[in-house]
Amino acid sequence: MNTEIESQLRVTPLIALVQADDARTAVRISQALVAGGVSVIEVLLRTDAALDCLAAVVEKVPDAMAGAGTVLSAAQAEAALAAGARFVVSPGLDEAVVDVARKAETPVYPGVATAGELQRAHNLGLETVKFFPASIAGGIPAIKALSSVFRTMRFIPTGGVSASNLADFLAPPAVFACGGSWMTPAEPIWRGDFSAIENLARQALEIAQKSRQR
Repeated sequence: MNTEIESQLRVTPLIALVQADDARTAVRISQALVAGGVSVIEVLLRTDAALDCLAAVVEKVPDAMAGAGTVLSAAQAEAALAAGARFVVSPGLDEAVVDVARKAETPVYPGVATAGELQRAHNLGLETVKFFPASIAGGIPAIKALSSVFRTMRFIPTGGVSASNLADFLAPPAVFACGGSWMTPAEPIWRGDFSAIENLARQALEIAQKSRQR
């Protein structure tokens, strides 16, 4: 894993998801997140403007560590890297996506939901995976069970993580960080209330720091 992002996630074990229809909004969301103390940002490739959003965040929010999420193919991975992504996240385990990221020496976190997928990831030499969708795939009990078998693997649960359960998800030693969109809800973004995003990021950071001090 890239030392820089590993170091950042050890201090702030949070990955904020950003989805926007235009680059200006993506930049403002990311600036608010960074102001709230959350600098690892996953720009989701779910809109037509997603790559433009990613490139804009990379250029205009230098304090953010911006990566690409919802990467479904090798072609998308290549496009994300060309836009400046510093890490790549997929909802599932696709070896072609992993290969593109590895060749670029860029951290890649494919999604797994089962023991079979995790075993494939392990045998590909991966050390950290996204556990998705976390709440539906068994949540914390599943992470504990899987980590008892795959003892060197680290997990980034995403999907169903919120302020109310963040501390619980961060508690297992195998959990490296948590990702989610609870810090970037649609309503305040639609209203242009980016101070609300900053406050949610600050709240998440406080929860995460207290959890890791236990």
